[in-house]
Amino acid sequence: MFAQSHAYEPFMGRWSRRLAPLFVDFAGVQDGESVLDVGAGTGALASAILEARPKALVTGVDVAPDYVAAARQRALRRGARFVVGDTQALDFSDATFDRTVSLLAMNFVADPARALAEQIRVTRPGGLIAAAVWDYGDGMQMLRAFWNEAVAADPAADARDERHMRLCRHTQLSALWLSQGMLAVGERPLVIQQPFASFDDYWSPFLGGQGPAGDYVAGLAADTRDALRERLRRLLVGSNGSGPFVLTARAWAVKGYAPPRS
Repeated sequence: MFAQSHAYEPFMGRWSRRLAPLFVDFAGVQDGESVLDVGAGTGALASAILEARPKALVTGVDVAPDYVAAARQRALRRGARFVVGDTQALDFSDATFDRTVSLLAMNFVADPARALAEQIRVTRPGGLIAAAVWDYGDGMQMLRAFWNEAVAADPAADARDERHMRLCRHTQLSALWLSQGMLAVGERPLVIQQPFASFDDYWSPFLGGQGPAGDYVAGLAADTRDALRERLRRLLVGSNGSGPFVLTARAWAVKGYAPPRS
């Protein structure tokens, strides 16, 4: 049941768990608030909210049953609840939540404007809505190193490079928020560092098939995959090195207040 979530954790989960506390502070979550976590994944953000604000009431929703099952298992003693649901058609009544947050998920939604409209609907007027997305262009060093080397060896890989992903550039999230009538919209970067014990600690998670990069690796012939691994090894630790080393990641975070009901 948890195969997908187990592959996600060493790949992107460890990054999201480092980012989550910064995002909780940015979103201004308060004790006692009813908070909706949209695209909750394996529960990194919900856990960070309850660590910092143990009296918050957190509901997480995600479209992937595997992720929801993993989040439920991790949250048995933490007070959050998780449900499977479509982030573009939330199964909650109007004005249910004091605050709605979404960490590293809005760029994967088929219709982000529709998803945000739903978040506005289920958040009380004047409640804060916040989201963050990795800067895949040049702010997420783990993936930027990967795609730079992949494209250098195979120019056709550029079409799959996550730098083309929507909402990952400065001002794109705030433009979406403003387009939906959000009030007092603000955007800023959140930066974290991730240590790697060795090059294998960096490379092995790509073999789990997670995300566009993992999917690309899974489709490579063995010799091509090995060549890409060696290109990355030379870049990150030198031809004879193994680590440890540290990479930096930047996410763009936006927040604004739900407008009054018309």
